[in-house]
Amino acid sequence: MFEIIKAGGWLMVPIVLCSVIAIAIIVERYWALRLAKVKPKDQLPKVWMWIKNQELDSSKLKELKGGSLFGYILSSGLTASKHGREAMKDAIQEAGTHVAHEMEKFLSTLGTIAAVSPLLGLLGTVLGMIEVFTAIMVQGTGNTGVLAGGISQALITTAAGLSVAIPALIFHRALSRRVDELLVSMEQDSAKLVDAIHSDASGN
Repeated sequence: MFEIIKAGGWLMVPIVLCSVIAIAIIVERYWALRLAKVKPKDQLPKVWMWIKNQELDSSKLKELKGGSLFGYILSSGLTASKHGREAMKDAIQEAGTHVAHEMEKFLSTLGTIAAVSPLLGLLGTVLGMIEVFTAIMVQGTGNTGVLAGGISQALITTAAGLSVAIPALIFHRALSRRVDELLVSMEQDSAKLVDAIHSDASGN
């Protein structure tokens, strides 16, 4: 493996670096976007039970806020609920924007790696072909070793760039889709809580 990287020339360094960063981002984001961390299944029923039993106080809100990203949204809405439906919806929307930003962390970097890696490979191809044609001009076509070295460099960097870009693009799309699904789910459940609290209040 090291011999292949060495044969690809100096452009293999940024390509390998891109692959390491991409792997780190993918692992970190999948860990960070676990359902148990973002939106635990029991969180909304627990909040509703607190409300029904009139147990919702500042300590419960603090626990909710630190429990998960969804808990952060709910606690923001519940804190503002005493000011009316619109204030609660605005607080939830503002918290949702913050949570969306948190969930999308590093995804733009992963997208950039997916876009840049094949370009680095293409640059390696161009430099390899320049080396080949320079060798032909200086030594003619007799020195096959030099020609093979340039062509090898061109092919290795192209393959390496694509090998990094394709998985990075796939995981970028998959993670973006996961973020969207989680945000929609949190938005729907938050809206249910708003309706439940204020229909209850208007009913009373």
